[in-house]
Amino acid sequence: MLLPMTSLFNHLIIIFSLIKFKITMNVNIQTLHFDADAKLMSYVEKKLSKLEQFHERITTVDVFLKLDNVVHNIKDKIAEIKVHVPRHDFFVKHSSKSFEESFDIALDSVITQIKRKKEKLAA
Repeated sequence: MLLPMTSLFNHLIIIFSLIKFKITMNVNIQTLHFDADAKLMSYVEKKLSKLEQFHERITTVDVFLKLDNVVHNIKDKIAEIKVHVPRHDFFVKHSSKSFEESFDIALDSVITQIKRKKEKLAA
């Protein structure tokens, strides 16, 4: 028995809405003026995996870890995070005396930005 075209279309919409497509998040980590050890890289990757719980459509996350003031004795550690979702990008930059601290504060800030954007869209 053939279904009318509109009925078939409605059935397809229901089927596709029940299937959840998992968008995998591409993570790019770059370091400038130093070579990161495996411990720092795994720390960053582990923390970034938590981003998926705040937005389901994150396509790419770019992380830049930089040493600033290389010439001077004081070396600031800078973490920049760019999160790309369809139709919007989030960006945060933070500097402190350790990469972990800079990254954690930047990650908290980008999570806050994502939450605010989702609340604004929901309103």
